[in-house]
Amino acid sequence: MSAPQRRIAPEHWFGVAGLILLAVGSYLGLVEAPPERYMGEVGRILYIHVPTAWIGLLALTAAGVFAGLYLVQRRPRWDDLLTGCVEVGVILTAMLLIQGSIWARPTWGVFWTWDPRLTTAAILLLSFIGVLALRAFVEDPQRRARWTAVATLVAVLDIPIVYFSVKWWRTLHQDFSSPETVAGAMHWPLRINAFALLALAIWLILRRARLSRQRRSARATAPPATSTLVAGD
Repeated sequence: MSAPQRRIAPEHWFGVAGLILLAVGSYLGLVEAPPERYMGEVGRILYIHVPTAWIGLLALTAAGVFAGLYLVQRRPRWDDLLTGCVEVGVILTAMLLIQGSIWARPTWGVFWTWDPRLTTAAILLLSFIGVLALRAFVEDPQRRARWTAVATLVAVLDIPIVYFSVKWWRTLHQDFSSPETVAGAMHWPLRINAFALLALAIWLILRRARLSRQRRSARATAPPATSTLVAGD
């Protein structure tokens, strides 16, 4: 009798597509695209830096949406997706700040400066790390989900501040970046890497949500703990 074949989880296709797109976009950005007129070769980091910013903010915005849905409907699946979005968003925001520091050193002459865009992005990262820390210290599942949702809704208030900081204050950081703001030969790496990171983010979020469901199901079906009396105790 043959062993049953394991089905590939649907979200894995997002991971495969994301890795392929990331390889294509990185090749175009590093090899095919010409150097940036003012920054030269260092400008190539923008082909991953800008998509990281887009998808990071998108993941954290989605976390806010799932937080609101949980508070309204109190369904565990929204908390599962909320957790995935926050964790992926924290990773991408941390990557964003690291990439920005690498880019800033040859461009601005320093790894870090208290520029409004950088400062508000750092506050955003710390805020969502705080959400994860709060979640880790609450044991009751319902209370943990509720407090996580409320803290997330507070943390997402910084997202529009990060986004519009280059418009609201005088800043060293460049203005909004999009495929329309770069030359034709350069916009394809931006587009492809953006879709690559989007697919990878969806893959990780769905995998994290699946893991949460499996853990919840395991707790629900686990036999109750029983105490055993031993002679002499």
